[in-house]
Parts: sequence; C-alpha cells; structure tokens
Amino acid sequence: MKRATLLIVLVVAAAIAIYCVKVYNGLVSEQQGVEAAWSNVETQYQRRADLIPNLVSTVKGYATHEQQTLEDVVAARAAATSITLDGSNMTPAQFEEYVEAQNKVTSALGRLIAVAENYPDLKANTSFLELQSQLEGTENRIAVARREYNDIVKQYNTRVVTFPRNIIASMFGFSQKEYFAAAEGASEAPRVEF
Repeated sequence: MKRATLLIVLVVAAAIAIYCVKVYNGLVSEQQGVEAAWSNVETQYQRRADLIPNLVSTVKGYATHEQQTLEDVVAARAAATSITLDGSNMTPAQFEEYVEAQNKVTSALGRLIAVAENYPDLKANTSFLELQSQLEGTENRIAVARREYNDIVKQYNTRVVTFPRNIIASMFGFSQKEYFAAAEGASEAPRVEF
C-alpha cells in the first residue's frame, strides 16, 4: 500500500513538473515572439529615420524659408533615434517615451509634406516624389508591424494572465507587455484650411 501511494505521488509530481516545464517553455517562446515583433517595429522606424535626411535635404533646396519645419523634422528624428529599447526589458514608461518620440516624427513629417504643397517645383521633383513614395510605403509598413506586434502581445498577455499559467508566469517573472495605441488626437479629423 505504501509503495502504491508513493508511486501515485511520484506520478502526480512528475505530471505537474512536466506541465510546468511545458508552460514555462511556451511562455519563453511567446516572449521571443513579442521581442521579434518589436524588432520588426523598430526596423520600420529605422527605415523611416534613414529616409528623413534625404527628404529634408531635397526640401531644403526648394523651401529655404521653411527652416523651422526642417529643423523640427531633424530634431524629432534625432530624439526618436536616440531612444533604444530592449524588447525583453522595456518598462511601460520607456515604451511610452519611445512611442511619443515616434509620434513627434510622424507629426513633423506631416508638416514637412504639407510644406511641399506650397512649392510646385518641389512637388514635380523626381527625387522628392520618390522619397515621398518610399516614406508613404514605410508608414504603411510601420502600421502593419505595429498591428502584428499588438496581435502577438495580445496572445502573450492572454497566456500570462490566464489560470493556471499566471501562477507559473509570476513565479518566473513573466509580465504583460505594452500595446501600441493610437496617437493622442488621432480620432479627430485634421483641419484643412484654404
């Protein structure tokens, strides 16, 4: 009888251990997916940052009295590229700072493109048109990468908080990740004045 009880206890303990290992490995795999998705987001933001100097220099030749707009774009780019995050260790505050810096780049680029509307020669410039097209494509890639990141984060966060995985997740320090959200004021339509 003692031997049967011991065998049952060992089998149950082994099953629990196997389950814990499986859950832990699953969480590690999910976390790696989040980090890979984050890396894809950063890659697209870097692509945009790499296009900005060429765009600014192209516009600079035509729009010399739009210096403040050009400086704003360059400053926003510099601020955004100075922030580097480790996908595995970022805090919500660091994430928010990064997103805010990227939103400032988006806003500054929007003002720069609007400036181009005042310069027919610039709008006809092949280099400008090509850069504008590449920038538009990059913005679309950023949107896709952010959406994919949010999808993976949703899956990961769900696993981290559901029972009984949440017990194992908290034991090994797995915590929820931040989502990308729409920029403040994005729900309001832009004002166009002629």
